[in-house]
Amino acid sequence: MNRGSLTAAAIKDKAKELGADLVGIADGTLMDQYPPDPENPRTPSMVTEYDGKRVIVLAKRTSFATSRLPDWDDQNKFYGDELLLSALEELALDLIFWLEDSGAPALIVPYKHIDPLRFQFESNERSHHPLSAEHAAVEAGMGTLGLNHQLITPEYGPRVILGLILTSAEVEPDKKMDTALCLGPECGRCLKSCPADAVQHWDRDWPACDRFKSPFGFPFLSDYLTSVLEEPKLEKKIGMLRGMETSELFQAMLRGSGIVTGCRRCADVCPVGEDYEESLKQWVDEIAEETPEKVKRLDAMQIEEAAGKLPNSYEHQKRWIGSL
Repeated sequence: MNRGSLTAAAIKDKAKELGADLVGIADGTLMDQYPPDPENPRTPSMVTEYDGKRVIVLAKRTSFATSRLPDWDDQNKFYGDELLLSALEELALDLIFWLEDSGAPALIVPYKHIDPLRFQFESNERSHHPLSAEHAAVEAGMGTLGLNHQLITPEYGPRVILGLILTSAEVEPDKKMDTALCLGPECGRCLKSCPADAVQHWDRDWPACDRFKSPFGFPFLSDYLTSVLEEPKLEKKIGMLRGMETSELFQAMLRGSGIVTGCRRCADVCPVGEDYEESLKQWVDEIAEETPEKVKRLDAMQIEEAAGKLPNSYEHQKRWIGSL
């Protein structure tokens, strides 16, 4: 056990050797000081009192081929992202044992956390992970939040899947970016493409997004099974259990496809990232979901910003969005 030989550079080198495309290290103490949502604080010290000094943020890019698939609910997308997530978790576990061999205990923060009392589509509650990976990534200097609060990186735009490791290793943390990478309403491609119409002015309709982001998640399962139980006719009840919804749920629960993974249409069409021009633009430049109503909303946002008026949602998240 030789904690003194452990450095931030060594951690990053090891993470990339194990397969990470991007890696950053956030100051857990700083994240405790600045929770993304003070009314519902989720901070490293609330996960662990012992190993939250640093938050290692790992990222793997999504496949270019899946981004070229136009349908938001394409099962190949869901499954491909789930495989990436599984690979990221294995990578994180290998890194954890390497850290512990170096004298620094560490633990994985689970990607998906289910609270059945709060995850209901009928309510205005959004799904909450134990710790916001997107905000941690910003604190780790990996990018900034966009118009819809998704992480945007200079290398891959929002086309990354994130993993978190908490550790007691007191290595040098990274510094966050001060200037926003997102082009805002002037671009608005995320708003134009969103099938849930969930993108707002530097904000997101989280319950609406969750219906697409996790289409076969716990709320869908509970609502569907409730409808089966409430069906009075036995033959129809049996038909429902043998129908497409049950098949989709069964396949989703086998691998998590459509539960922990789902729609990422906004990420596919974002023009930020070194990968966009060469690998994606010719395939995703046209946005089939664009409507005159969406364009009108973006125009109104631009007029407000030109007049120096920014919404409260921007002010609340300015630390992570950056200066415009």
